[in-house]
Formats: sequence, C-alpha cells, structure tokens
Amino acid sequence: MNTNVILLGLIQGLTEFLPVSSSGHLALAQIFLGTNLPPLSYDLVLHVATTLATILFFLGEILLLLGEWINGFVNADKRMSEGWSVGWSVILGTIITAAIGIVMKNFAEAASQNSLLVAFGLIFTGVALIAGGFIHTGYGRISVLDGLFVGVAQGIAVLPGVSRSGMTMMSALLRGLGREDAFKFSFLLSIPAILGATVLQALEVGGWNKFISSLPAQWYIGAAVAFISGFLSLYILRKIVLASKWWVFGVYCLLLGVGVVVVTYLGVW
Repeated sequence: MNTNVILLGLIQGLTEFLPVSSSGHLALAQIFLGTNLPPLSYDLVLHVATTLATILFFLGEILLLLGEWINGFVNADKRMSEGWSVGWSVILGTIITAAIGIVMKNFAEAASQNSLLVAFGLIFTGVALIAGGFIHTGYGRISVLDGLFVGVAQGIAVLPGVSRSGMTMMSALLRGLGREDAFKFSFLLSIPAILGATVLQALEVGGWNKFISSLPAQWYIGAAVAFISGFLSLYILRKIVLASKWWVFGVYCLLLGVGVVVVTYLGVW
C-alpha cells in the first residue's frame, strides 16, 4: 500500500479545516524538508474529497438554506428568511474572494518559497486566533455585508501561513455573529471557493486522460482518508469553536512562526 498517498490524504483532511494553515505547513515542508508536493491532479482529488466532507457535514442546513433562497425569487415573504440573506452573502463573499485571490495569486506563490513570509503568515494567524478569545460573542444574523467582510478575509487567506478557517471565523465574530453562525458561515463560504479554485487548477492539468494517468496508485484510498479525516476534523473544530478554545491553535501557530523566523535567521537548518 502506498503510505505516502494515505499520509497526504490524512494531512489534507486535518489541516484543510483546522485553523493552522495547510498551505503554510506544506510550504515549510517543501522549504526545510525538501518534501515534494503531491501531483496537481492528486491535490485536486484531495480538495474535492474534503469539500464533499464539508457538504455532507452541513447537508441538512445547505438544503434548507438553498430551498429558502430559491423560494425567495417567487415569494416576496421568503426574502425575509435566513436562506435568502445567507445565499446572497455566500455569492458576494465568493466574488470578493475570487477577485482578491486572482490579484494575489502570483505573490502568494512566490511567498510560499520564502520561509520568513510563511512564518509571518503563521504569526499573524496565531495573534488573530488568540485575540479572538477577547471578541464579544454576538447574536447577529448573517447579512450580505457579512459576506463582503468575511469574503475579504477569505481572499487574504490565499497567503501561505494565513489560515482560511481562522480568518473567516474571526472576521465573522467581529461582525457580531455568534460562534455557531460564524463556524457555519465560514465553511459554507469555503465550498464554492475551494470548488472554484479546483476547477481552475484542473484546467492546468490538460485533459481527462492526462488527469487520470497522473494520479498515483491507490489514489482513491488517500481520497477516502481525506474525506473521513476532514469530516472528523470539522466535528472536532465545531466543538472547539463553541467552547472558545481556538486560542490553542493560535499559540501553536505563533510558536511555529517564531520558530521558523529564528531558524531562518540563524541558518541552523
């Protein structure tokens, strides 16, 4: 059995959702350990697997909100529903994320080769998560303006070391949302963003046959591991968010970022 395929699936499933920046960890592994990144085709498979885990985790809420959003086009009363505002918030947030991501794409790719820039991203994430413990939890309802605000945070998270889930949840809390709504909106907004980025990357692979032939052996096992570990990490993260314990991840990111800065400047690696 290809252990590397399984290991990559496990890493993808866990770090995609936990607020520790999967891109930052992959970048550091490549810089300091010389670890080869997975083939683009396999990376796409893993992203699809974790996105499917997100959809399954929120399936009941997605169907309810989607139904309310669609009904809003034919029934004016439904435009007062949660689904109507959440639907437009996700659309606006996705557009903002895509615009920022396109602008920052080249810089983000270059930054992933620089250990100091990755470290600064981790330190920023760490500080944000620790500070999140001091944010007064609100009870606000998700609005279109939240989509704009959280979409900007998600777009900035294209930078390596900056956690997408961490930034979106903290920005949602700053907007006055409760912990449960902040958690939910963060991951609802991630679905079109991850799928959209996956489609764009898939175009770079070049054809279905080339895509299939470039996949490593037993890729489906790694995808299954990514799906299962991703679903479990969502369950764990939800418990942590509701208990306001995300500062633990903040301390981890902060220590890792400072450690990378020290190692880089001392040149001891």
